[in-house]
Amino acid sequence: MTPDPVTIAAMIILIFPMGYFTLASPAFLLVKLDIQPVAQLLRGLFNAHFVVMRVAGMIGTVAFLIEGRPLIAIGVGLITALAIWGRPWFMGQMDHLLSARDSGDTEAPRRLRRLHWVGMLCNAVLLVALVAAIPYATSLT
Repeated sequence: MTPDPVTIAAMIILIFPMGYFTLASPAFLLVKLDIQPVAQLLRGLFNAHFVVMRVAGMIGTVAFLIEGRPLIAIGVGLITALAIWGRPWFMGQMDHLLSARDSGDTEAPRRLRRLHWVGMLCNAVLLVALVAAIPYATSLT
């Protein structure tokens, strides 16, 4: 018996965008966020990450439900819910900080950097949890 290929494909679909974000987002630690194009690019990276995780999470949740793995589907569903409902809050915070920076708030880039760290940390925690779930999700039935 071999692990279910649909389950493996669903895990890869989920891990790929999280891994990409994990590799792409630290590059912004090397530049100042008071430079408008840099901050806008960071905003775009986070926005795209939330959208891609929403789609990948929905695909993964449905795949795990079809494969009869409801516990894994619930976990992936929680990640999806975080991507759906976390995006408006996170992007609102980022837009507020970008507006504050443009208005002359000298502390806004520092708060934006802190938000950047929080986003990276949340992604890392979810990625580790997802990778740790691989043996359970792909176990032989």
